[in-house]
Amino acid sequence: MMSILKKTLATLLVSTALISTSAFANSAGDAKVKAAGEATVAKMNEAVDILEKGGNKEEAMQLLSDVRQSQKDFRYEHTERLRQKAGNSLKLGREELEKGDAKALADLKTARDQYKEALTIYLAAH
Repeated sequence: MMSILKKTLATLLVSTALISTSAFANSAGDAKVKAAGEATVAKMNEAVDILEKGGNKEEAMQLLSDVRQSQKDFRYEHTERLRQKAGNSLKLGREELEKGDAKALADLKTARDQYKEALTIYLAAH
């Protein structure tokens, strides 16, 4: 009888430890995703503002490169398709900006709005 009780208690302790570790890892992952989403939106806003004001194209391109990197960590199951669409708009806008195409700003604004929407959805769920 005592042996069964000890085994049950040991199993319970191990289960609790695993759940606690999992919850801690999940909250650290949530913080990383949130930070990446906020950085992505902030840099998109900054790049669009620079272009709207006729600012330095190279500075905007560097910000867009940063967005391209930060959006990779901005992954959330319920916004993944929206993130992919925003990434496509970002890619198109960057290519157009490099060519000097006037349509670049519109595509970058679309990407910015899509990233904002994804961040809003993510924050509402967390």
